[in-house]
Amino acid sequence: MAAPTTSADRAALPREDPGAARPRRPRSPLSDVVVPYLMLAPAVVLMVALLAWPALQVLGISFRKLDLGELVRGEVVWVGFDNYAEVLSDPQFWTVTVRTVVFTAAVVATTVALGLLVGVLMRHLGTAVRSVLQVSLVLAWATPIVATTTVFQWMFDQEYGILNKTLVLLGFDSFRGYSWFSSGTSTLAVIGLLVVWQATPFIAFTLYAGLVNTPKELYEAAAIDGATGWQAFRAVSWPSIRPMVTLVTFLSVLWDFKVFTQVWAIRQGGPDGGSTTLPVLLYLKGISASHFGVAAAVAVLMLVVLVAVTWRYLRLLVRSPETEL
Repeated sequence: MAAPTTSADRAALPREDPGAARPRRPRSPLSDVVVPYLMLAPAVVLMVALLAWPALQVLGISFRKLDLGELVRGEVVWVGFDNYAEVLSDPQFWTVTVRTVVFTAAVVATTVALGLLVGVLMRHLGTAVRSVLQVSLVLAWATPIVATTTVFQWMFDQEYGILNKTLVLLGFDSFRGYSWFSSGTSTLAVIGLLVVWQATPFIAFTLYAGLVNTPKELYEAAAIDGATGWQAFRAVSWPSIRPMVTLVTFLSVLWDFKVFTQVWAIRQGGPDGGSTTLPVLLYLKGISASHFGVAAAVAVLMLVVLVAVTWRYLRLLVRSPETEL
């Protein structure tokens, strides 16, 4: 039997430091795997409810005959791929698809190039001038789409537009009473300018943020090596903002491919369907003509075309740094 511990013995024992960190219990490997998924679960459920389920609904409707009569009576009439066959056999669909792709490419290229130029310009301007430019960009960006579209319609008006009057004052008499909306090409050109006007501020601010975060030491080293402004941009600025350029280009393709409000508000896809794009065709097939099954097939085909157009950018965005060339 052990002898009882005296008070002197207890005083000689080492005392535990209350401030010392206690050893943590080892975490279960299962919790390291499960907890992140549990934290992401609410967002995943919300995304599925808001995006995946409606997309599946559209896919299902594309295999049905769903006109106004079927919608009112609540009938479900499956027609298989008949809606797709009807759309793909229509020459208008292919004409509109090519027009939409060309329009999107032209607008995106112009927007990204102009946004890059404005972003570089803001980096080299003085504080006062840069502030005025930034406020102007924010105002252009914040103006509602319908309001900006109305202003552009006034500017390009055949009789009272400020553009025609200015060109006549500059000596271009051929623009007296000139109609900018007499053909689909010129109408899309005006719509493209409108889209570029509204999209440039976002790209300019995004790329300007990337340029500002580039270390100044790199520019100083380039200047010491005798690099010109263009050489410094290629060697220093471009590598730092290249991922941002890829990102804003990808986003611009997504936004400009599905532009509807500007096209519809300018001339409802006219004249004679010359400025009709795929979103407008989708509206004409679905809401206007009440052929919702055909419209759903157009929507699915739009998604296929969009994925095909953006496939290169999708690969660049999801590719890991280790696999980059």
